Amino acid sequence: MSSQDQNNKLFLSGAMLQVVYGYKKHLTIIGIVVALLSVILSGPYFITPLYESTVILYPTASNSISKVLLSDNFNNSKDILEFGEIEQTEQMLQILNSNSIRDRIIEKYKLLEHYEIESDSKYKMTKLYDEYDDNFRFRKTEYMAVKIAVYDRNSQLASDMANNVAELVDSTINHMQKKIAKRAFKIVQIEYNNLLQEISEKEDSLTVLREFGVHDYESQSEMFNRQLAIEMAEGNKGSIDRLEKKLNTLAKYGGPYVSLRDALEHDKKQLSKIKAKYEEAKVDATESLPHTFVINTAYRAEKKTYPIRWLIAVGSTFAALFFAIILFSIVDLFSGRLGQDIKKKNSDVD
Repeated sequence: MSSQDQNNKLFLSGAMLQVVYGYKKHLTIIGIVVALLSVILSGPYFITPLYESTVILYPTASNSISKVLLSDNFNNSKDILEFGEIEQTEQMLQILNSNSIRDRIIEKYKLLEHYEIESDSKYKMTKLYDEYDDNFRFRKTEYMAVKIAVYDRNSQLASDMANNVAELVDSTINHMQKKIAKRAFKIVQIEYNNLLQEISEKEDSLTVLREFGVHDYESQSEMFNRQLAIEMAEGNKGSIDRLEKKLNTLAKYGGPYVSLRDALEHDKKQLSKIKAKYEEAKVDATESLPHTFVINTAYRAEKKTYPIRWLIAVGSTFAALFFAIILFSIVDLFSGRLGQDIKKKNSDVD
C-alpha cells in the first residue's frame, strides 16, 4: 500500500472522529432516544414474548421387529438398542416435517384459534402453516440427534406440544409401517393357508390309497415280487393268485401314490419356509417397538427466549449511531466544512 493511500485513510478516519466530536451532543441524544425506544418497543405490549421448549431424540437403527428378533441372518440385522445413523436421522426429519404430524398438532391444540387467525380469512390455512413453520423447528444436531424446538407465548403449551410431537413420531412411523406390514401378512397368510389345505388334501388322498393296501410302493413291490418267485418255484397256485392280485393293485395305485407322496414331501418343506415368513410377517403386523430414544424431554420454560431486549437495544443503538455519523459526514461534506478540514490537515502534513 502506498504512503498516499495510508495518508488518505488516516485523513478519513480523522474526519470521522472530527464528525463524532463535532456532533457528540447530537449523537448522545440519538443514542439515548434509540435505546429507550428499543426497550419500550421490544416490550410485551409491542412484541409477544415467546418461550422455547426442546426435545432431543435419536432414531433407532432398525425398524423391523422380525428381522431383529426372529431372523436367522444376524449379519444383516442391526442391534435393536443401537442408535440410528445419518440415514435414519434424515428420515426422522422428513417425518417431523410431514403433514401428518402437523395436522394432528394443529387439530389437537386448536392452533387456528390459538394463533388468533380469523376463520373466515381467505388465506387462513396459509397463515396457519406459516405460523406453524415459524414456531415448530426441527434440525439435526452435530451428534446426529434430532432437536425439536417449539416456541409459544404459553410456556406450558410449548412444553406439551414439543413432547407431543416427539410422541407422534412413533405413532406416525408405526402407522406407515403397519399399513404395509398388514398387507404383507395377509399375502403370506393366504399362501400359508392354501398350502396347508393342499397338504391336507394330499394326506387324505394317501389315506384312501393306503386303504387299498398301498403303504410303501417300492418296498411292497420288491417284497411281493420276491415272494411271488418263491411261490412260483414251489407251485403254490393259491399264493400265486393272491400275490398277483396285490401286485395288480400296486400297479394300479402305485403311480398316484408315489406322485402324492413326493408332492407331499415337497409341500411340507415349502410349508416350513413359508411358516417362518408367516411368523415374521405376523410379528411385524401386530407388534410395535419404539422408534426413538428420547434423550431430553421438554419442560416448562421459566424465562422467555424471544425477544432479547438488551440485544435489540444495543444493536439498534449502534446501528442508529452509525447511520447518524454517516449522515452528519455527508452533511458536512456537501456544506464544504469537511473538505476544508481535510485540506487543512493536508497542508499541515506537507
